[in-house]
Amino acid sequence: MGMAKMRVALVDYGAGNVRSVYKALETVGADVRLVREPGSLDRADKVVLPGVGAFGDCMASLRRAGFVEALRHVVERGRPLLGICVGMQVLLEEGEEMGRHEGLGLLPGRVLRFPRRLVDAGMKIPHTGWNQVEPTVERPLFHDLPAGAWVYFNHAYVCRARPEDTLAVTDYGGPFPSVIGRANVYGVQFHPEKSQDVGLRILRNFVERVE
Repeated sequence: MGMAKMRVALVDYGAGNVRSVYKALETVGADVRLVREPGSLDRADKVVLPGVGAFGDCMASLRRAGFVEALRHVVERGRPLLGICVGMQVLLEEGEEMGRHEGLGLLPGRVLRFPRRLVDAGMKIPHTGWNQVEPTVERPLFHDLPAGAWVYFNHAYVCRARPEDTLAVTDYGGPFPSVIGRANVYGVQFHPEKSQDVGLRILRNFVERVE
């Protein structure tokens, strides 16, 4: 008999890019469950929190759906959690997009707009398109990634996480954290579901290797 598939809860709180993330997780062999009720997270081995749009809107949607405490409980119980794009940003303590908003507080740090100097230098904000991700430490999430792997971004705000929680960086007018994490909490600023083979490799690593 084959090994049982990893049960991955994909949080559907009404504001995430769930369809393409669902398909990508299925492609890498996960038993994906679209979760709209916070209590259903208890039945998952791992949890993925997608995100599109603004930090404050994302947090408001998570609160309305009752997921804030449920996600904190997932982490407290030691289950792996992966945040994608805005889903990564809300892992931090605070975001400053359209006002100051409290995040999940699972990792220390704040989410700030790209520096004004980038606009003054003629660089486009939001940072949209393909760019390279460079791991700064070894982690199971990066298993078998090629050096200077290309992934797809679409964001105007960046995570200012602590250096020890910065697992990979990307250069856009200077380095910024593109993968953050600590213990069983991970976040990626790019969209793995839109990043072709590299993105699928990262999702496969989360499903198969991250503990």
